[in-house]
Amino acid sequence: MNKPVSLDNIPVKNTIPGHYGRFVHGDKSTLAFWEISAGSVSPIHQHPHEQITYVSAGVFEMELDGEKYVLEQYDTLVIPPNTPHGGKAVTDCKIIDSFSPVREEYRY
Repeated sequence: MNKPVSLDNIPVKNTIPGHYGRFVHGDKSTLAFWEISAGSVSPIHQHPHEQITYVSAGVFEMELDGEKYVLEQYDTLVIPPNTPHGGKAVTDCKIIDSFSPVREEYRY
């Protein structure tokens, strides 16, 4: 049986410089809660997971398959599987990403 868990009780994982995430895993998906420092870069990469990004605070410049987008608070972007993407935090950001299937490398 699953029980509610406070985000404060989930350990923070520093995945790349300036990117601090807390991860919740189901059987088929992962929900990531990021705090990203201004100026931090997520290098262009791709993965087999569908990703949906939601900016809850801040401004993030995202490059998706060669197109650049400025994502502001409350913006969302769907990133299809195996699509090159990356970006830079223009300001301090809080971002929520959903991934399907599960991001096994984010498990502890």
